[in-house]
Amino acid sequence: MLQSVNQKPLNSDKHAYKWHIFTIVAGGVFMATMDSSMVNLALPAIMSDFGTPLKNTEWVSLIYLLVISSTLLIWGNLSDRLGRRLIYPIGLLVFALGSLSCAWSPNFDFLIMARLLQGLGAAMMMSTGPAIIKETFPPLELGRALGLIGTSVSLGLMTGPLVAGVALQFASWRAMFMLTFPIGMLLFFAARRYLPRRQPGEGRLLLAWSPALAWIILLTTASLTVTYAASPACSLTVLTALIVTVLLALICFIRLETGSSLPLLAPGLIARRYMSSALLCAMLSFMQLFAVLIITPFYLDRVLNLPKIQIGLIMMSIPLAAMGLAPLAGWLYGRFTARVLCTLGLFAASCGAWLLSLISPPGWLAVILPLTLIGGGQAIFLSPNS
Repeated sequence: MLQSVNQKPLNSDKHAYKWHIFTIVAGGVFMATMDSSMVNLALPAIMSDFGTPLKNTEWVSLIYLLVISSTLLIWGNLSDRLGRRLIYPIGLLVFALGSLSCAWSPNFDFLIMARLLQGLGAAMMMSTGPAIIKETFPPLELGRALGLIGTSVSLGLMTGPLVAGVALQFASWRAMFMLTFPIGMLLFFAARRYLPRRQPGEGRLLLAWSPALAWIILLTTASLTVTYAASPACSLTVLTALIVTVLLALICFIRLETGSSLPLLAPGLIARRYMSSALLCAMLSFMQLFAVLIITPFYLDRVLNLPKIQIGLIMMSIPLAAMGLAPLAGWLYGRFTARVLCTLGLFAASCGAWLLSLISPPGWLAVILPLTLIGGGQAIFLSPNS
């Protein structure tokens, strides 16, 4: 578990450039979230260019999310040991170079490695960005600053499909990555200029490395197992071996966690019913959302043959609904229990997925309502579940 040591208040230099620093952090958040929402629309074009099957092509998105989720704690720990002024700009630089590598990928394997590089950069930014904001703004302004960071996330998710649609319509999927390269480099130089140096005695976080590495192995093997299980060429023998590997990785992680003086998770946290059920619901919710974001662009592109810009506008239904209903979700949270709101949100999202499966005859108008239900359901579910 992360533990703070000798944490000290910030000096006035950090407050002097607080809005410069905010712009740098918000820009990194916007760029990372926009990238994740852009790539899903480009998957049909990437699959056509490289001639890869869907089970391989989906790893263009999956590797990015997998690297972020499995390395966040590690980069957070390193930023407290080495300083956020070092880790955050490096994250921007790595992300920008990863974007350039994606744009110039000569083959599919190179593209996957470039996306892995992007994921590392995004994880560095995401693990340090909120901490930089918290350290930069005084307590009375912190809520406003964090709220604006949340707005940057929403804008990134909302802008991504539109930018991808324009790039695919008038250029190619490579143009999407070329767009984020100069933005990342500009933010990198700004971060080197304005982010404050680490203060002597600044608090740092301690982390046991063995459970962290076991966590990475567990997530990676689980992702490989799920992907292989969905493959038409799935073999029962290989699938069984993968499942056994996941179980062994899980057992190893649990043993290292329970035997560590600095576990990743608070002791007994998962054993609490409300926590385990919240994590399970969140996992199922994001699995549904990820499946919709992967498959729907293929339906709009390959079945309906819609223009790329129109596909981007249709896919904006999810983030627009989520952004529009977020204030309502916050208002409802103060008047109803979390159980009621989580159930309502999951029910709405499930209805949206069910309606997608019933589209007949095919048509793009019939897609908008289900996507809106999914986005709105996610907004209602995530706030109380978190």
